[in-house]
Parts: sequence; C-alpha cells; structure tokens
Amino acid sequence: MKKHLQFCLSFLICAFSQAQEIDLKSKKDTTHLDEVIVISRHKLSNYRQEKALSSIDDFLEKSNKITMIKRGNYAWEAGLNNMNSNRLTITIDGMQIFGACTDKMDPVTSYVDVSNLEKVNINSGQEGSENGNCIGGGIDLQLPESTFLNTGLKTNVDLGYETNGNYKTTGVDLTYSGKKFYINTDAIYRKSDNYKAGGNKEVLYSQFEKFNISVLSGYKLNNNASLNATLIYDKATNVGYPALPMDVSLAEGIITSLSHQYLNNETFIKSLETKLYFNSITHIMDDSQRPDVPIRMDMPGWSDTYGFYSKAQITNNHHELNLNINGFYNKSLAEMTMYPNDPNQPAMFMYTWPDIRTLYTGVFVKDVFKFNANETLTSTLRFGFHKNRIAKQTGLESLQIFYPEISDSKNRFLSSFSSNYKIKNHAFDFMFGLGYGERAPTVSEGYGFFLFNSFDNYDYIGNPTLKNEKALETNAKVNYHHHKFHIGLEASYFYILDYIIGNIDSTLSPMTIGANGVQVYHQLNSASIFDVYLNSSYQLSNKLSVNGSIGYNYGNGSNNKPLPLIKPFSYVAEINYKNPNFNAAIQIEGNGNQSRYSGFYGEDETPAYACLNINLGNVFYLKTDKIIAKYGIENILDTYYSTFADWNNIPRQGRNFYLNLSYLF
Repeated sequence: MKKHLQFCLSFLICAFSQAQEIDLKSKKDTTHLDEVIVISRHKLSNYRQEKALSSIDDFLEKSNKITMIKRGNYAWEAGLNNMNSNRLTITIDGMQIFGACTDKMDPVTSYVDVSNLEKVNINSGQEGSENGNCIGGGIDLQLPESTFLNTGLKTNVDLGYETNGNYKTTGVDLTYSGKKFYINTDAIYRKSDNYKAGGNKEVLYSQFEKFNISVLSGYKLNNNASLNATLIYDKATNVGYPALPMDVSLAEGIITSLSHQYLNNETFIKSLETKLYFNSITHIMDDSQRPDVPIRMDMPGWSDTYGFYSKAQITNNHHELNLNINGFYNKSLAEMTMYPNDPNQPAMFMYTWPDIRTLYTGVFVKDVFKFNANETLTSTLRFGFHKNRIAKQTGLESLQIFYPEISDSKNRFLSSFSSNYKIKNHAFDFMFGLGYGERAPTVSEGYGFFLFNSFDNYDYIGNPTLKNEKALETNAKVNYHHHKFHIGLEASYFYILDYIIGNIDSTLSPMTIGANGVQVYHQLNSASIFDVYLNSSYQLSNKLSVNGSIGYNYGNGSNNKPLPLIKPFSYVAEINYKNPNFNAAIQIEGNGNQSRYSGFYGEDETPAYACLNINLGNVFYLKTDKIIAKYGIENILDTYYSTFADWNNIPRQGRNFYLNLSYLF
C-alpha cells in the first residue's frame, strides 16, 4: 500500500513541477489571511469540497488553518490555529450560540446544515474578533443574503448515498422571490449506521440521525431597507460517540432572529443592520445503549441565549469603517444523575454547570485605510464587558468547598486590537500584522464541577478565580504570481499569557469510577503556538490545474511540555480537470508522524498516514431544469488510520463510494 501512495504522490509532484515551466496568463490572488469558504449544494465548484451534500464538518476541514476534533461520526469540534473552540468565537450569521454539553458533543456547527448556509468566514487571530473577544480567531457561518429578484418559485431536490455506514441524505428547497417579498424554506434529513474503518473494521456507536429545517424570509420596505426573519430547527437523535463513554439521545436547537437592513451606496452610511435573536439548545447524554457501565448516568444540559447586534459600514475618502455594537445574555445549566446498580441505593445528583448566567456587551471598530491602489492598513479594536453569575445556590456552595472566598458573580473587562499592513502589485503581494487579544474563561473552565475528560481520563473542576487569558500575535504572508503560476507562504505566531489548562490535584478524589484522578483548571505563565503553510497552484490550461499545500505546526507551554492537539506536518496535492458540464479531481492528503505529542496531557503518538481520493461531477440540462451529480471514492486504498485530532485514536472511515444528486427545477 505504501508503494501505491508513494507512486501517486510522486506522480502529482512530477506533474506539478513540469507544469511550472509553461508560460501562461497571470492568475488572480486567491490566498487570504481571512478565508471565505463558499458553500453551495447546487454548483460544480473547483474548490476541494467534492460532495454537494457534505456536512458542515467536511467543508470546514478543507481549510488549512482549521482542525476538526472528532469524537464520533457527527458534530466535530472546530479548532483554528491549533486552538480549540474555547479560544475562538464561533457564530451563526453574527449570532452568539453556546452548546449545552459539558463534553463538547454539540459544537455550534452541529446546529446548522449546509442547506442553511451561503458561506463561512474564517478570520485568524484578532481579525476574528468582530463578533466577540477571542484568542485564536473567529468562524462565522453565514446565512444567505436577502434576495428580492422577482424570479418566482424555484425548487430543488437532493438525494445522497454513501456505502460506508449506509449513509443516506435527503433534502428539498422551496424558494419564492418577488419584488417585495421572498421566502426560502429547506429541509434535510441525514441518517447513518455504524461506519467501517480501513480493513472493513466496524466502529461501534458511530451511528446518528439528524433532521434540519430552516425558513428565511424578508419584506422590502423600500429600495434601501428591508425586514428579515430567520427560523432554524435542528434535531439529532441516537447519536453515538465511539470515543466517549456516553452517547446522545437528543440534541435539539431552535435559532431565531429578526433584523432590519439598510443599504445605500449614495449615502455616508453605506449599510446598517440591526438584529435581535434568540436560540435555545437542549442536549441529553445517556449511556443506556452501552452494555457494560459501572454506573448508569443521565446528563442533560440546556443553553439559552438572547442577543443583539447593530453593524454599520461607513466610507469616507480613503477610509472604510466598520462598526459593530453587540451583546448577549446566556443561561447554561447542566446536571448529572447517577443510578447505582444496587436498587437499594439512592440515586445521586449534582449540577455540573450550576446555572451560569453570562452577560456580555462590547463594541468593535475596523478601519481599512487605503494609502493608494496598492497599499492598505487595516486596524481593529474591540472592548467588552463580561459578567458571570452562579444562579444555583447549591452550585455556589459546591464550588466554595474549593474556593471559599468566591462570590456568586465575577466581572471582567476584555480588550483586543490588531493592525495589518498589505502591499501588492502585479507579481507580488505582502502582508504583515500584529495583534493583542483577551478572552474570559469558558463556563467549564470557570465553573465546571467534576467534568470527566476521557482524553486523559481525569475529572475536571473549574476555577472561578482564573485571570483573563491574553495573547500577542504576529502574522505574515507573501504571494508570488507569474502568469498562471502561484505560490504563497503564510505564517502566524501566538504568545499566550496565563494559558488555561488542567493541572493534577493529588489531594482530590475523582467522582467518575475508573478515572485517574482530578485536574483543576489553572494557568501556565505562557504558551507558544506557531504555524507555517506553503500553498501553490498552476493552471496548465483552461481545463486542467494542479495545486498543493504543505504545513508545519508547533506548540509548547512554559512548563516545557508540548501542548495537546497540535497538528503535525501535513500535505495535500491535487490534479483538477473541469469544463462547463464536467469536473474531476484526484487527490492525495496526509499527515506525518506525530512524534512530538503531549503525553503529559493524555496524547500518544499518531502514525503517519496518506489517503487517496477521487471525485467527479456532471451537470445535465433538461430544458429549463438541471441535474447535478457528484460521485467518487474516498480512501481508495482502504487505509486504516487515525489523525492527531481523533479523540482516543478512533479510526477514520475506510473506503467509501458516494453519489449525490441534485435536481433543480
């Protein structure tokens, strides 16, 4: 198998190097520090996303800087710049949403589907602080914009099937667009059995079932103003998590919003949008489907968020100014009930999140100053007020066992700023940036009570006395374009002060049977994270292109221990062919051996791997209708492997044949 992979990789590299000798027209720069992933189920895209009916997790994983932490076959946790979701701001169309699971089994991204979204904005470091304070960056899952196109009624139906896991997908969209009113309704259903890893090895408890429906509508008040409303309902049931000791019987989310939008290119204020929103999340963990557990547990959680934002864009001479005033109020409550195997023993109950109320309000300013057509300076600034309050008296008293002096509330002030200078001409462009950011501890880090982490097999206790985590960052990027050849190098470095992570407390006894002990959240003096990526592409002809990317990442703490979940050396190489009615691509992707792993934090060594994939697409026209087919084979050689981000080394899917059909009429 290794010989096959080496041959394929050599073939791709050879084709790539030979193509560089051809002299063709210049290529537009497509490498940005802030990345936009366009999501469309109904277009044959030359982007590396091969399946029109992929999950949002598959879309995000195609980005260089994003890592998807996988605990099962569903609801992967997005990381950015080698930092997990604790250090990011992840929003849906600017709306703050918080999962209701203490084990991160329901990240924000799990409560939407690709059918809801138009694109994803990925902003590194403090460029991602538009919607909230963060350290690593921001990911905004954006809904479609208002469309008063007067095109009448349009419909499309989607069907998908994958052999690995007997995975079925069905979707339907209904869109009406008039001169003053539009409504877009879609529904999608997904169901998968247990998938199989390489070598036809079944991965137990990897099944899931999901249903999502959304309604987007708008009314045009006049030529410049409109009212828009959004409703998204998402429900997942029977979700297995093979990397965890528990599964999920229900993950349910309701997301609503009402907004007013003003657009006018002739006035001082070019755009103004004000939105009110509410979302409610219910998440229920249980172990009723596991055959042998030392004690039965139910662990439900709830998260409700009320919020607003008001965004304005102003253009004046050389300045483009963006202003965002936003705020939210969140209620997070989680509990655990343990049922002893001896029916004569009483059940045990405790709050794992003792009804934490979080109030946040802040202001964000971004100024893009254009010195001339080739030089720009982009500066951002955010100030925020953050307040936590413990609403459950029993929860406060439980935490006071470990922190006798704490009160029921904690106020924090958060700030961040960044500045990026960019210069470009016809052949080169260069960018250099600096930034500083702060974040508050999450609910789990500050107030979690005996939260079991199966990654290192420890119970965790929050620490309300933690200071704000702070980060200094620098980033640079350079691109060179010569006719249809492009090569780009980008790197970023984060120096994080008061880095929040667990620390073993040998004086405490674990609550979870079989746990190694208890860790209490504390702060390292500092931590360093570095990444660098080299991206290159060449357009051999109007139909044929090649591209490749390699990356290196590094993370270390002031205790001289490697940080967990740092991506090893990675690479991807691809040959693409496309014409208006057909596209095809062959791709090899993989990671090097993760030899620098964090055994201190529960990691072990992950072997190198490589996967070979092929994907194809056709579009067929039937008078005014259109059929789009996407089909291919993933992991052609049926490689058995795990990545560094697969929780407890759960293996990824083996060979998988798939077919997606979309009928637009």
